[in-house]
Amino acid sequence: MVVQHHTLSKLDIFRRILFITIGAALVSVALEIFLVPNHIIDGGIVGISIIVSHFTGLPLGLFLFLLNLPFLLLGYKQIGKTFALSTLYGVSVMSLGTFLLHPVKAITSEYVLAAIFGGVILGAGVGLVIRFGGSLDGTEIVAILSNKRLPFSVGEVVMFFNLFILCSAGFVFGWDRAMYSLFSYFIAFKMIDITIEGFQESKAVWIISESWNEIGAAIMSRLGRGVTYLHGEGGFTGGQKRIIFCVITRLEEAKMKSIVQELDPAAFLAVGNIHDVKGGRFKKRDIH
Repeated sequence: MVVQHHTLSKLDIFRRILFITIGAALVSVALEIFLVPNHIIDGGIVGISIIVSHFTGLPLGLFLFLLNLPFLLLGYKQIGKTFALSTLYGVSVMSLGTFLLHPVKAITSEYVLAAIFGGVILGAGVGLVIRFGGSLDGTEIVAILSNKRLPFSVGEVVMFFNLFILCSAGFVFGWDRAMYSLFSYFIAFKMIDITIEGFQESKAVWIISESWNEIGAAIMSRLGRGVTYLHGEGGFTGGQKRIIFCVITRLEEAKMKSIVQELDPAAFLAVGNIHDVKGGRFKKRDIH
């Protein structure tokens, strides 16, 4: 069976271009107004570009574009045309942005402030670009391609690259700058998660209990959340069991646990983080 490729609507294309533009522009601000003037670097291709620009004296934007280009061409077949074009556009905007902002004086020379604000703005920008289908760093593409040949996950490969680059900052800019760079990288990493997932993190909940009917009814009436009853079989006993599945917000987790504890203290309860929720009846009903 041939699966027809879904074509993005004009509105979807406009939204993608708009938010990738905003995200790439934020990264440019973080680099040229906060991080680079204070010799604080980021990981990946951005970090390599900052170091090469420092040694050559050439514009940072030039290396951001040129060093990312080979990885885009290398991974074109693996990552898909839409993602590749979105990434190429994002990298182009980021490179142009750093070029235009280069003459602008840094807002602060305090390293801690530069690391914090630079990390927050950088993470928000990168998160926006990822959320709308692009990327600003070829390191992820290398990690995806090498993952098929090396016994390491994509995340482990990216972390290895970034630790190597951040440690290199110690030899180039001094070890205090390397520590500030690591601090800023951690802030940016957390900010990327917040931007992609949103502030209202969702939780998936699985409950196994003999009192499944009472617990399910309590969740619907006291939390205003819908539930789904799944059929399961015990691995040891072979007995049939009912599993309650529902999705709640982080703020509702404590109340969920109290409901289960109240109705069946011996119930099995598992809670996990989920990145995105769409469709169904996730919208909360009014409770009284």
